This record gives sequence, structure tokens and C-alpha cells, in this order.
Amino acid sequence: MDINDLSIDNLVKLYDLDLFELGDMAHSIREDIHSNKVYFNVNRHINPSNICADICKFCAFSSHRKNPNPYEMTKEEILGDAASAYNRGAREFHIVSAHNPNYPYAWYFDIFKTLKDKFSDIHIKAMTAAEVDFLHRRFNKSYENILQDMQDSGVDSMPGGGAEIFASEVREKICKGKVDAQNWLKIHSIWHSMGKKSNATMLFGHIESKEHRIHHILEIRKLQDKSDGFNAFIPLLYQRQNNFLNVKKFPSGIEILKTIAISRILLPNVPNIKAYWATLGLNLALVSQEFGANDIDGTIEIENIQSAGGANSKRGINKDELISQIKDAGFIPVLRDSLYNEIESY
Repeated sequence: MDINDLSIDNLVKLYDLDLFELGDMAHSIREDIHSNKVYFNVNRHINPSNICADICKFCAFSSHRKNPNPYEMTKEEILGDAASAYNRGAREFHIVSAHNPNYPYAWYFDIFKTLKDKFSDIHIKAMTAAEVDFLHRRFNKSYENILQDMQDSGVDSMPGGGAEIFASEVREKICKGKVDAQNWLKIHSIWHSMGKKSNATMLFGHIESKEHRIHHILEIRKLQDKSDGFNAFIPLLYQRQNNFLNVKKFPSGIEILKTIAISRILLPNVPNIKAYWATLGLNLALVSQEFGANDIDGTIEIENIQSAGGANSKRGINKDELISQIKDAGFIPVLRDSLYNEIESY
């Protein structure tokens, strides 16, 4: 098949290829860019609240009938968690929250500024495009103003959450009312125009089709051609527990690996493909390094969002264990910073 034919009808045929043929294609690209390295970082996920104004049927994190335990962290609690993680070596705070209608607009930026003032060498990755859109809708602020306030308060980069699947017919069913695809892409485009970097995600394995996945990947590719602002693409595997989608058919390991390989093949302009161990499990994330992925995320420490849906990631992973597992898989573990600058190889 012709990879240069970017029609969805053509590219969806990649799924028909033999797994190892597809893996060889993806791994060749991965080796050309990254050799035998697997990147990770030492990071701490902080999720300030699970109280959410939006209702997404795939979500197990937000407080609802299947998760009747709402919480709101205080500023002191956030600073305490951040300090303990920093003292253990974390140099990235990954801050993503539900769309809490109780927080005033300035609350977010006060948190970021306080963290940056206290930990001057920390990288703050915060505020998904969905959160930015929520603030836009709730406080009648422009995307540009919100993103500028983020930058001014110390946010260094944006995570890729909220992308889910771009197809409108799927979003209507799984996350109606949340940021739409056009505005998700617009928010990241503005952020990139400010000289900032972000990640991009794709939630797969629920009610979407393979064609929807290809369309989603191509939309990321198109924006990257224009802005060159994405650090990494992250195919996130849907977690099927404690939500309202009631998905019966879950993708096989073969289909998951094919999706990761196809992501690498179709995104020559995005430097990194992350096999996020918190959704895939560590073993499959390591296998994914043979199928186009070159990053596994980091230590995380506390993971609330995916674990609420059934993922075995609640307590994170020890740095030494992560290094050992990467080595055992036949790769070179490389500690990176949040912008993929190499810090140390093991």
C-alpha cells in the first residue's frame, strides 16, 4: 500500500497488515530517530478535584453515581504533595483536574504561581485544552487570555488530554458538551504560537472505529505541520470499569500494538510516541517499544484518573524498578526532562 496516499480509506488498510510487518515498519522509523533508547521522567501527577461540571460517559474519575466520593484538595494539600514529591526527585508536576464549578478563575493561576515560586526548577505541565475551554465557557474569557494567564503564572507546557476522538458523532455520544475537536486543536495552535509545547492524545478502544482513529491521527499531523508544537503523541487505551459506556468488546493486544505502530508510521513530524504505562500496563508498554513507541512516561507516584477506570497504576512506579524493567526489555533507559532533553542514560 502507498503510505503517501493520506486518504482514510487507504490508511485504514494498515490494520490489515501482519502485526510484525507493521511493527517492523514502525520500529525502523523509531530506531532512525531514537536508536535503542526508551525515555522516562520523574514526575508527580496532581489531580486537585474530581468534581466536574461536564459529564463524559467514558470517565470514571469524576464524581457521579459510580464514583460517589467527591473531593477538593486545598492549596496546602497540593503544596504538601508537591513538596514531598520534589524532595524525592520529581522535576515535573503534571496537574490535571476535573472541571470544578466551585473554583474561582484565579484559583488555578495562584496554585501554579505558588508552585513555581517555591520550586523554581520544576516544570509545570498543566491544564488540558478541555480545562481551558471550560474556563472560557464559565468565565467568558478568551482562549488567548487564559493561555496567557497560564504562561504568566508559570505553566511550562500543556498535557494532551481532552482530545478523546475528534469525530463529532463519537464525541456526541461519549463527551457531549465538552470541548469539540475544532476548539481543542485551536487551543493547542494558540499555545504553540506562543512558543510553547504540548502533547496530543487519542482515547481508543471504546465505541470508535478504526477509521475514526486514522482521522484523529491525521488531524494531529496537519496541525503539527503548521505549528510544530507537539512533543509527543499518546494513544490512551480506554479503561472500561466504573463508567457509563458499557463497552463489551475490548481491543486485543494485537490491535493495541497495531494502533501504536500506525501512530508512529503516520506521524513522521511528531518526534515521540508515548506508550503510557498507566493505561497499557507496564508489560504491554514495554512491548510497545518494539512497535514504534520510544517513551513510557514516568514514575507518576499517584495516579487517579486511569486507576479509577480499572488501570493498575494507582501507586505509580519506583524509578529504579522502571530502569530495571526497561533494561530487561533490551532497551537503554534514558531519563529526560519534560521537553525531551536527555539528562542521564543508564
